[in-house]
Amino acid sequence: MSDQDPVQEGSCRCGHVRFAVRGKPLLTMACHCTGCQKMTAGAFSLSALYSSDAFEVLEGEPVLGGMRASPRHFFCPSCMSWLFTRLAETDAFVNVRATMLEGAASFRPFMETYTSEKLPWATTGAARSFEEFPAPEQYPELIRAYAEQSDWRA
Repeated sequence: MSDQDPVQEGSCRCGHVRFAVRGKPLLTMACHCTGCQKMTAGAFSLSALYSSDAFEVLEGEPVLGGMRASPRHFFCPSCMSWLFTRLAETDAFVNVRATMLEGAASFRPFMETYTSEKLPWATTGAARSFEEFPAPEQYPELIRAYAEQSDWRA
């Protein structure tokens, strides 16, 4: 990763926790699972996947919340905004809540997951849809396809 890569900053609702990501996300996603619906109080969660070395907490100390298991969900201890998620099995990736990033409108979801639990009126315009999560072996192709698209910030 180059220092020339653009940096995007984000924060929780109250500003207590600030973080930054560097470069283009590996994937952008919407998840329709009932867990995400309950944690966001919305129809789906929006996220942008980054490698861990492209993510940095700049200010504040996020706390573990949600189910406190795999995956691990991190929140602001003050306003309780859901900020990012890490898988317990690996810390190689961080799934940042795209709506916490400045310029969130540009993080259009490339794929949507758990459409089997989707509210019937919820639409995302995602290019790829999965009834649950894609199989692990599908992610390299999804990351490649996302990288090839030219309008990731449209």
